[in-house]
Amino acid sequence: KDDNSRFWATYKKVSNEYDDDFLGRANDDMGIILTFAGLFSAVNSTFIIGMQPNPGDTTNALLLQLIRINVNGPNSVPDISNLSSSTPYPSSHVWMQTLAYASLAFSVLAAFGAVLGKQW
Repeated sequence: KDDNSRFWATYKKVSNEYDDDFLGRANDDMGIILTFAGLFSAVNSTFIIGMQPNPGDTTNALLLQLIRINVNGPNSVPDISNLSSSTPYPSSHVWMQTLAYASLAFSVLAAFGAVLGKQW
């Protein structure tokens, strides 16, 4: 063999070792990112659910109105002005929910990127 072919054989051997080591580390890193993103998404989803209004309050108010109609008779007109289809939120709640949903979206995007990286 000449010197040129030995050079390329050595180069191929060294580059394959380097590439295998690099891909092994990248695969491990993607697994860590995927685990972290999954856990963070689960915790973030729990906080988002906790920030939602209680639908039982509206149900209880409607049931109270039905009971009043039954007690007072069908001719009585209940005051339903305090019942609203939309609940006014303070701006701080809107900002907190916006940030929570944005962080959830970025966490899911990171998990998606990690899955693509592991499959590539």
